[in-house]
Amino acid sequence: MLNIIISILNLLADVVNIYMMIIVVFALMSWLPGAYDSKLGRFLGKLVIPFQRCFDFASIGMISFAPVLALAVLYILQRALVSWIPTILVRILS
Repeated sequence: MLNIIISILNLLADVVNIYMMIIVVFALMSWLPGAYDSKLGRFLGKLVIPFQRCFDFASIGMISFAPVLALAVLYILQRALVSWIPTILVRILS
């Protein structure tokens, strides 16, 4: 039972990791003129922008730190899924 739960947590951590990569690609697209208007840009925007809106307060002038904060929050979530939660579950179930 514990192995199944840990496998599910690892799968969720992998999904978070993929989403983090999508955020990085979307942020790098800002350096390319017209990249947001491409099909890929619009698709990634639908995935990334709703989550990044939570961090729109983090900007200085025209520089937005929303992607950096989004990545930091996702990194903490990923560490919880991979390390902290399984450790707690092992202690509880053992």
